[in-house]
Amino acid sequence: MKQDLIHRFEDRTAKIAVFGLGYVGLPLAVCFAEAGFRVTGIDPDEDKVTTICRGESYIHDIPKEQVCRLVNSGQLSATTVLGVLRDVDAVSICVPTPLRKTGDPDLSYILAVANDLSPYMHRDMVVVLESTTYPGTTRQLLLPKLGDENGLTVGEHFYLAFSPERVDPGRKDWTTFNTPKVIGGITPACTEVAAALYSNALECVVPVSSTEVAEMSKLLENTFRMINIGLVNEMAVMCRRMGIDVWDVIEAAATKPFGFMKFTPGPGLGGHCIPIDPLYLSWKMRGLQYNARFIELASEINMGMPRYVVSLVQDALNQHGKPLKDSRVFVLGAAYKPDVDDTRESPAIDIIGLLEQKGALVDYNDPYIPEIRQDSWLKKSQPDYLQAANQADCVVIVTNHSCYKYESILETANLIVDTRNALSKVGKDSLKVVRL
Repeated sequence: MKQDLIHRFEDRTAKIAVFGLGYVGLPLAVCFAEAGFRVTGIDPDEDKVTTICRGESYIHDIPKEQVCRLVNSGQLSATTVLGVLRDVDAVSICVPTPLRKTGDPDLSYILAVANDLSPYMHRDMVVVLESTTYPGTTRQLLLPKLGDENGLTVGEHFYLAFSPERVDPGRKDWTTFNTPKVIGGITPACTEVAAALYSNALECVVPVSSTEVAEMSKLLENTFRMINIGLVNEMAVMCRRMGIDVWDVIEAAATKPFGFMKFTPGPGLGGHCIPIDPLYLSWKMRGLQYNARFIELASEINMGMPRYVVSLVQDALNQHGKPLKDSRVFVLGAAYKPDVDDTRESPAIDIIGLLEQKGALVDYNDPYIPEIRQDSWLKKSQPDYLQAANQADCVVIVTNHSCYKYESILETANLIVDTRNALSKVGKDSLKVVRL
């Protein structure tokens, strides 16, 4: 019965399973465990499972001490064995949803979880999909597999909802616990049950009218960011053509207390969300004979930024009498954003590849990324970034990690292309600095 399930959430006797123990799943599992639930993380990666069972963490935002305490207390465990699903009351699905090389959504991870979960579906169970996807996925793909094939009626026998993850790795102010949690169910009863589950572990729950509204809200959030980043990236290109400092322009515009939100340019988009999520919507709209023009244009601009950065490096070297070919170029930062250990969709990967295609001799440093492995090359982080910067013909600041000593970098480097305005406080007007 619905009320019995809600009561088990309230008194923390419900058992919870989290499918996928990555940047989204592990923090969520920890939040449920901290709230007093017994949580089992399920992941096919045996190394992840073994690490958690040892009481250790592989996610930078989740301290090892916290995982150790929760594992030792019995609140958190991890396994590759699906049989644990027989006894759980709630399942959160937090698996990747990448794009295929053709640009189509790859929902194979969601479908695999649906196939794994289906034999264990039982009455009075709630399933919540958190993986970002296009509107209609929960209703069209999960509902038939979990409900119809098992003779279960949604909203009566079991409950199905979508709740978009809003994880921003590296942030300390907004975390899984206190970021408002949007939840939309297939039926009102589904929304009520799923909201009861999350409200007993997270600070703020925001129920919405349907799974489609919840799915679309995530795409709107990241499409908004993608388009505005594309706008400011194009503004950087235009300002450079006119000899105007785009960073000064942004700071001036940001003094307006209304009608403006500050975005900053960069070497390209990174992370799993912003470069990818809007393209789910674009793909969905193509099937409805509609061209999502803002998304396509912003994606074109943002995807072109790594090549634009390489052109800046080439021009800067030419100004110093050196060709790009056979020049030593040192890339500072490989993660897609500061102070994280995540290279998903990182523009640094493209920049390194493009530089090497043009004959440059490229090394990099990133204290969070010990090595980068691609199909055609493997590079290891140079341990002494100041020495490497001194020996390079050009340094390219791609990721502005807070641990870097920018004043020392400015002193030791021969030439710097700064894509993040990292040197703004130590020497932005230096003749050897070229800013985006």
